[in-house]
Amino acid sequence: MESRSNDIWVFIETSGGAAEKAALEALTPGRALADRLGGRLTAVVLGCEVDAAVRTAGMSGVERIIVADAPEFRLYTTDAYVDALAYLVRKYQPDIFLMGATENSRDLAPRLSARLRTGLASDCTGLEFDPEIGCVAWTRPIFGGQLLETLLCPTQRPQIGTVRPGIFHRPPLIAHEAEIIRENIRVSPGDIHTRILELLADPDSGKVELEEADIVVSGGLGLGGPEGFAPVRALAQVLGGAVGASRGAVDAGWISHAHQIGQTGKKISPKLYIACGISGANQHVAGMRGAKYIVAINKNPLAPIFDIADYGVVGDLFKVLPVLTEEIRKARM
Repeated sequence: MESRSNDIWVFIETSGGAAEKAALEALTPGRALADRLGGRLTAVVLGCEVDAAVRTAGMSGVERIIVADAPEFRLYTTDAYVDALAYLVRKYQPDIFLMGATENSRDLAPRLSARLRTGLASDCTGLEFDPEIGCVAWTRPIFGGQLLETLLCPTQRPQIGTVRPGIFHRPPLIAHEAEIIRENIRVSPGDIHTRILELLADPDSGKVELEEADIVVSGGLGLGGPEGFAPVRALAQVLGGAVGASRGAVDAGWISHAHQIGQTGKKISPKLYIACGISGANQHVAGMRGAKYIVAINKNPLAPIFDIADYGVVGDLFKVLPVLTEEIRKARM
């Protein structure tokens, strides 16, 4: 489709009416592109009773906010969200559309790009405008983070990309007057082919969200079973951190997928990452390589995790973790 504006859109995903952190982070590269192209940075807020998200977006330096507030958007469904966003894109025709690479957006973005017959660059860690080609150069890691590739979408619009959480800092909140456009978009129940019957709380989730945590303590197959996460949780609690896991531990059913870190899980960039009983397969490393400091605890001195660790402990984690937890607890008294 032809673009009739050089505006940059950022999808503000909401939860409980509030803006998701990953969406706000995407405003930072969106701002850089808008300044480079001379376009308007526009936040697109979709949800139900989203006044809090609209206020936050308005204080994050956007020039315009497009809001679609309706009951059918309270909980994410592919059909309702794709229908609404496709309508808005066709009406306003932005040049670039950014989303945070959340679980919902990983479902939404490819469906939207297919509906609009345009390209998609997913899970990007960098983006710059290429003046020679006249489009965004999207950078994303491949092969478990071993290589980087650059993607271009030179002919179709909008250029759609999802931005990996934790890569960019969210913009500071400032007093700012943004134009607000409220769209009365409704989606017929017959056009929504999935129905959410119940939301189940994860009993293992703590107060700290995994992608927002400064400290993450993770367990792998070396824990031996679901009970092996007990010392991992104890260390995470005393540190005020979150609990993560390798794909192997999740596939074994020891902990929920919400805690999985890796290429097929969450990508995080904490200040401290402690890997307990994790061998360090490329699939897992791709999700935590961005940590500032990495500590590995493993009884196998040849485990690949030690190749990227800043500090390593070779030993039985069931002996190491309780001692480490107790010493930290004493130091914080």
